[in-house]
Amino acid sequence: MLDESEFVRWIKSALRTLESARVDHAHGFYSWACFKAHQAAEKALKALLWGLGSPRVGHSLLVLLSELGNLLGEIPEGVRESCVRLNKHYIPTRYPDVWSEGIPEEQYSEKESLEAITMAEEVVKWVEDTWKSLRRE
Repeated sequence: MLDESEFVRWIKSALRTLESARVDHAHGFYSWACFKAHQAAEKALKALLWGLGSPRVGHSLLVLLSELGNLLGEIPEGVRESCVRLNKHYIPTRYPDVWSEGIPEEQYSEKESLEAITMAEEVVKWVEDTWKSLRRE
């Protein structure tokens, strides 16, 4: 049995976080845009897990994706690759002690930020499409 209300709650938050990443990108806050892209993907994956009645905690996109793979079967390679790359934006985007010098806000480029947002969009779209497909069954 699918939990529509929890899916909607989590996916709404994922979409708002993705929009916030776009705003940060537009204002040159590239490290934060990368972090929020990760967060949007995380919330989207958790939306699907909640919707399937199998909520998970944690921040590793690969662990969340693995759980979805156990429930749904094969995960598209593009989605998996996006999660691998986005996973790297969870810690270093926020903490100065990750870097030998400088601060995270100085370490990320416009191009990286845009790529992260694009990858998060791919993950969110896959989640939304998967949910629509599950609801039809």
